[in-house]
Amino acid sequence: MSIGELSRATGASTRSLRYYEDQGLLSSNRRSNGYRDYGEEAVRQVAFIQDLFRAGLPSQIIRDILPCTAPTPPAGECTQLLARVRQIRDELARQEQQIAQRREMLDRYLSGTAAPTSLGGQPHCSA
Repeated sequence: MSIGELSRATGASTRSLRYYEDQGLLSSNRRSNGYRDYGEEAVRQVAFIQDLFRAGLPSQIIRDILPCTAPTPPAGECTQLLARVRQIRDELARQEQQIAQRREMLDRYLSGTAAPTSLGGQPHCSA
C-alpha cells in the first residue's frame, strides 16, 4: 500500500510515517517509480508505534522494542529491554504521585483549608 493509503488506514500523517521510517521504526519497499510500498502488517505496526509514543517512550526505545514483538524475538535482548521499560514506567508512577501531591496542595489552597503565608508567617492572601 502507498504512504497515503497507510495514512488513511492508521490516522497517522504521512509526515509521521516518514519520521517513523527515518527513526528505523517502520520500513517500506520502493516501487520502480521510487514511491514507498508498505505491507499489510504496517497498519498494526503503526498502531503499536503510536501506542508506545502515547505511553511516553522515546523512539530509541521503541526501535529496540519492535524486534521483541516479532514471532521469534532475539534472545536475551528483550529481557534487558523489559527492565528499561519497567524503569520508565516506575518513573512515570513517581511523577504521577508528585503531580497528585501538588494538585492536593492547590486544592487545599483553593478551598481555604491552607493558605500561603509570607516569610513573616502572616497569610499572604485568601482563597
